[in-house]
Amino acid sequence: MDDDEFRDFVHARMKRLSRVAYLLTGDHHNADDLVQNSLVKLAAKWPSISRDGSPDAYLRKIMYHEHISVWRRSRHLRAEFAVEHLPETPADEDMAARAVRRLLLGQALARLSRKQRAVIVLRYFEDLSEADTAAALSVSVGTVKSQTSYALAKLRELAPELHVLVREPQEVRA
Repeated sequence: MDDDEFRDFVHARMKRLSRVAYLLTGDHHNADDLVQNSLVKLAAKWPSISRDGSPDAYLRKIMYHEHISVWRRSRHLRAEFAVEHLPETPADEDMAARAVRRLLLGQALARLSRKQRAVIVLRYFEDLSEADTAAALSVSVGTVKSQTSYALAKLRELAPELHVLVREPQEVRA
């Protein structure tokens, strides 16, 4: 195994991997565990994967499968709680507005099933096509379409406050 090549690959992608893992898990510690477990699995297959030239796709698949597997193993031990009201924030503070958007998004994602959350993150955060999302999750394109539809409908129903993230003027978004 070429340790330097693997190290460079991981270093170049670590920030994005951490963000994706956090969006999937909703928790920094679980996100760190997800990234670490996925990279351990990738390292075991690195020589053959790096020769094929598609380590990003393989790592993405590992992460999403690991995310679902961890949930299946521990779903009876976990509890997620949504709050009814967000804390008050000053309207004129841009950082506060960004924090509120992050809280809204985090709470909304926590209300989805893990599969729905994975589809939403792949489609809208990682900007993958339906076909690429289906390949990453080892499901059909139809499943991706239906899970996306269900997830968006659930978000509209359970978190109508998310409308502030859609079609917001660019100068406010910053």
